[in-house]
Amino acid sequence: MDTTNFKYCNSLTSYSRFVTREVKVGDIGIGGNNPIRLQSMTTTDTMDTIKTVEQSIRMIEAGCELVRITAPSLKEAQNLLEIKNELRKRGYKTPLVADIHFTPNAAELAARIIEKVRVNPGNYADKKKFEHIDYTTNEYEAELERIRERFTPLVKICKEYGTAMRIGTNHGSLSDRILSRYGDTPLGMVESAFEFLRICEDNDYRNIVISMKASNPQVMVQAYRLLVAKMIETNRNYPLHLGVTEAGDGEDGRIKSAIGIGTLLEDGLGDTVRVSLTEEPEFEIPVARALVSRYTNRINTNQIPRTEISNLTFSPLEYNRRETIAISNIGGKHAPVVIADYSRFEIITPTDLTHIGYNYSEELDKWNITDMAADYVYSKHLLDFQLPGLLKVITTPAVWSTAADKSKYFPLYEADEYLKATEKSHVMNFVMLDCFTKEDANYDSLLTTLSKDKTVVLCLSSQNSHTMPAVRKMFFELLQRTIKNPVVIISDSNYTNMDDTLINYSIESGALLLDGFGDGVCFGWSNLFTSKEELLKKTNDVAFGILQATRTRISKTEYISCPSCGRTLFDLQETTAKIRSRTDHLKGVKIGIMGCIVNGPGEMADADYGYVGTGIGKITLYKGKEVVKRNIASEQAVDALIDLIKQHGDWVEKTSVE
Repeated sequence: MDTTNFKYCNSLTSYSRFVTREVKVGDIGIGGNNPIRLQSMTTTDTMDTIKTVEQSIRMIEAGCELVRITAPSLKEAQNLLEIKNELRKRGYKTPLVADIHFTPNAAELAARIIEKVRVNPGNYADKKKFEHIDYTTNEYEAELERIRERFTPLVKICKEYGTAMRIGTNHGSLSDRILSRYGDTPLGMVESAFEFLRICEDNDYRNIVISMKASNPQVMVQAYRLLVAKMIETNRNYPLHLGVTEAGDGEDGRIKSAIGIGTLLEDGLGDTVRVSLTEEPEFEIPVARALVSRYTNRINTNQIPRTEISNLTFSPLEYNRRETIAISNIGGKHAPVVIADYSRFEIITPTDLTHIGYNYSEELDKWNITDMAADYVYSKHLLDFQLPGLLKVITTPAVWSTAADKSKYFPLYEADEYLKATEKSHVMNFVMLDCFTKEDANYDSLLTTLSKDKTVVLCLSSQNSHTMPAVRKMFFELLQRTIKNPVVIISDSNYTNMDDTLINYSIESGALLLDGFGDGVCFGWSNLFTSKEELLKKTNDVAFGILQATRTRISKTEYISCPSCGRTLFDLQETTAKIRSRTDHLKGVKIGIMGCIVNGPGEMADADYGYVGTGIGKITLYKGKEVVKRNIASEQAVDALIDLIKQHGDWVEKTSVE
């Protein structure tokens, strides 16, 4: 896309929240000058009033400011009144949101009862058949008129009752009409929302929030950016609901959510956040709060030189990896490397390498190397044992100079130190650069000198309070100067809890990787762990998790699992754990685990295999978009999934080192 006059945020270098119109949801304001709101969704059966109320209360007491409840049919919509009354009776006034997909009559009833309705434009008035249709102009206009007739009654009810609406586009449930015209693209997602938005505006109704969710953070970020760009172009400023849908559970779910949501928050986008985890909904709120708290009262203490979006030499709406030269296995066409930080340890043994993917067998005198094996270790000491495989060591210049095997050891210099050094590696030199920590920093001569040296791998970090934009600004400098040396992104953490630490690394490195920046990562873990084993393993797992979530290096199985809701037809947490235990050694295989049919087939268009609830105790299996087996008893469904993977040649047996 031509970036001339293109704008999707206020600033790429200075935190500035994009100001949207205020939307009232009951007594809560979203957008405008309001804080970024936290929300989640119940997982109980909507017809079970007491369970839904009690779960809602747990969510509210965890900090949830809006509670979303599914209303798949008219009876659930009717029961929203009972839920609302019971909550009010217990003293809770938190606004409720009805989640609607295929049932306009349920939406129209819910809009008269609660404070907000969410509609999915991909399936509110459409049935998805995965059919490509070549529409004429008149035929397409006729389809839009059909949607207008179906959707307008809800708009008028919302306007009459003062009910807010979220137009919630999901990448996995775009209509066949949109897919036929725009393809499976961020543009299709935006246009899907705009079709419904125009109908609202034609009825003078603007109490609207918009979302662009996807399970792939790259698609999600590009869609939101394009949405805002098109809103700015057309003088619109609706609030944004941010979320990565079907993010999964545990560490991977948190990483994926933090990368997608955090990348947009860094650019000042987002007015309400939902973190979608395959866990109890109250566990989503602390993660959402940790994300949002980074941008509360954020002060621009250290100014980073401004870069206008119109001056960018890359498009933030599509992924293109920055072109670099290859130095050994870093840069060029190589996948990003992982560097394990051993710098605080005086003694390193072969056993210590177990935590970063290398398993040594004394009996066989042989190393077994996993798919999540770090490529380098950073140590301030020489290692007194033979290194396995392609593993290499980065060390201080003084230690490097004493190394006998300089094909395995490489020096790390501070920038000024490198300029003065008389002895350097003829193969590869790592050079640390602190990006825009001081306002008066002058990088001109330094970058000019470094760019002439084809052995230099830059290691970018920043002590600036706005670390990610400071490092991003340096990438802009490298692009503008056509400097092609590869870059390792360095990130440290002073947080003392897991969620904050995962979020920190995910944003500081993941947001850059999504834009094609970075040829490696190295994380320092300051305060969270005292155990060497736990620290090394966790840091390594997080590094590979971030590379996997950004789709820049695939090293393990990927799970696209929904967060559960009242539509879910089986125990998602238990089933996900069961499937993961059987399949987590299948490198690069993507498995979708969906509680119901609403987003299942669509989201699984990005997955290789799908496991979808289609009835109580019944599972349907997919290969890509295609149904393979219907209505399998849930007791046999996991085994049937394994058989399906084997039939298509993607199965390998699990080995002991994995």
